[in-house]
Amino acid sequence: MVVKSKQLTKRAIYVYLPSVAKANHWKQLAEKSKVSISKFVVEHVENSLTQEDKKGYPSRAEMIKQLKEKDEEIEKLQQENRLVKMLADNLDRELKHYRARPFLEEEFSGVRAYDKELVVLLKERKVIDSDHLLKELGIKPKETDLVKAINRQLQNLQTFGLVIPTPRGWRWNG
Repeated sequence: MVVKSKQLTKRAIYVYLPSVAKANHWKQLAEKSKVSISKFVVEHVENSLTQEDKKGYPSRAEMIKQLKEKDEEIEKLQQENRLVKMLADNLDRELKHYRARPFLEEEFSGVRAYDKELVVLLKERKVIDSDHLLKELGIKPKETDLVKAINRQLQNLQTFGLVIPTPRGWRWNG
């Protein structure tokens, strides 16, 4: 028996868990699995080591490094995305001003292209008031040139009998 106990102590490893609660939790899991706590810990450690030995299974340190790299990449892409959105918004605003110019110039001669979105909104809605119309078109009330251009387009469409002003807003008549 003395020989056996010396062999057992050579194989023994003491593990101190971070808390008593954690130790109790592991013991409960071992009981649930119907194995001793020793066998439970050995099985889980061996399983973890086996997975780490497999090709393509990164170590914890490698995974932390990869996660940090991914976080940095995400941050960089988010910054690029914000920049691209800002540039796209600026281009949209410039395009709206460009398309509005023929309706703002009194002496303009040539063909005036009506805002497609405006016509589609008027056709789709039974009646839409000017505030909702501007909001749907993405025009802020402070953008006075664009507001004037939309009003001129509405007046021209009214002159041609395509829209009718009502107490509740504009109604398509085309």
